Amino acid sequence: MVDTHELGRRPGAMVRLSREVPAPGDLGTDVIGVTEGSPLRLDLRLESVMEGVLVSGTVHATATGECGRCLTPVQLDLELDLQELFAYPDKRPAADVDEDDLRELEGDLLDLEPALRDVVVPALPFQPVCRDDCPGLCPLCGIRLADDPEHEHDVVDPRWAALQGLLPTEQQDDNRREPTGSRTDAEEEN
Repeated sequence: MVDTHELGRRPGAMVRLSREVPAPGDLGTDVIGVTEGSPLRLDLRLESVMEGVLVSGTVHATATGECGRCLTPVQLDLELDLQELFAYPDKRPAADVDEDDLRELEGDLLDLEPALRDVVVPALPFQPVCRDDCPGLCPLCGIRLADDPEHEHDVVDPRWAALQGLLPTEQQDDNRREPTGSRTDAEEEN
């Protein structure tokens, strides 16, 4: 809650406000968000207008989460613009303003939490990544592919797996190493 008492109701009056506040809960998504209680730095300008108090400025926060590809921790510094009109209860803005979007002052106090949520949550990435070219995890064993770029598995195509039992064991191992259709020079001469 921010007290606007010293601002007064005279249109054109302005007050600057710099404050660090603890982040409210639920300021993010399941994948990434601003941790409850972590610092939010607010650099705001409160301006008295005919309909109420116009709040504008920036919000600085740090969001944490996990990479959507490899599950490593991700940290994202946010600097977001905020602009919100808080109406005086006795003065409604023009009729074209949706009632659901209207925020009102409670006496001389304004509640910034819903406005902060409206600014921060949509700015967070839908699928955060540790880096743009993150290769993710191996779908077979779960190893981080960034840690082992040469990682691979000997996998038999399931459509041909039943035929593997027809070959002796030595030939099965050789067939896994040799690409299909490759011949040695000696085989081609015969």
